[in-house]
Amino acid sequence: MRKGSFVSALLFGIALTLLFTWFSVFFGLHGAAGDVRRILCYVRVPRTLGALLSGAALGASGYLMQEALHNALASPSVMGVNAGAGLFALLAALLFPAVTAARFVLAFLGALLSIALVLLIAKRAGYSRSVIVLSGVAVSALMGAAVNGLVTFFPHVVADRQAFTLGGFAGLQYDGLFFSAVFILPGLLAGTLLGGGIDLFALGDEVAQGLGLSVTRHRLLTMVTATVLAAAAVCIGGLIGFLGLIVPNVLRRFFSGRMSARQMFTLSGLYGSALLVAADFLSRRLFYPYELPVGLLLSLLGAPFFIWMLMHRKRGI
Repeated sequence: MRKGSFVSALLFGIALTLLFTWFSVFFGLHGAAGDVRRILCYVRVPRTLGALLSGAALGASGYLMQEALHNALASPSVMGVNAGAGLFALLAALLFPAVTAARFVLAFLGALLSIALVLLIAKRAGYSRSVIVLSGVAVSALMGAAVNGLVTFFPHVVADRQAFTLGGFAGLQYDGLFFSAVFILPGLLAGTLLGGGIDLFALGDEVAQGLGLSVTRHRLLTMVTATVLAAAAVCIGGLIGFLGLIVPNVLRRFFSGRMSARQMFTLSGLYGSALLVAADFLSRRLFYPYELPVGLLLSLLGAPFFIWMLMHRKRGI
């Protein structure tokens, strides 16, 4: 039953991703052959690849955070990871404008700092589901304020303030995709390898420890992997929120108890890609020729979803 459900969900996710990718790359193309080729090579292909990579990273990162913290409300945006990575990515652009790799290194450090602050505050305030979420909201607000201040006083550090703060893929270059892929692809592989230990988390820390799992070490590796994925996604698409919250929880609603952690992790990445490519396509077409920030559409979907989860948290969510 588990294998059949996974294969069906996997094939359906692949079909959705391919369909949305085709629309994102080819829909509405017209004009001279040379113009079409340039649009494909320098506009549509890089932004579609960016959405695929970012969606996979954010969906997978959200799943890892939720499992590591035993909290379905955890996600890169809620826990302040996105905002921390974004702040330090902007600092890198300000301090080291010619060093592309510096943006990714500092984004990772900013994401680690944010999650460390969240866990420190939660530990001092009383470790619980609600305290973790509130700590994440506070740290996210702090980092977000710093981002807004930085782009206000140093507007040259980001080409499009709105695109970065709300998320978007306009003007994405291949070098940025390459550096992000260097972090995202190994991160996805690491998350897959961590799946066996994540399955044991559900049994409780004491039982998992008795079965030979180093719980603290495995949870730390899980959080670091989630942080790497989220930081790399921010470097591509800016501060895209809620995707890491929505995708794993929707999948959990349909497949909870029927799939292993490795299978759920795979589907979270796959459906994260499908959702972000679809959102990017809609952001370009809904009010054409004007383009909405892709993060705006996800926020309109994610904010009500987050509220709904808060209202139902006592029912085991």
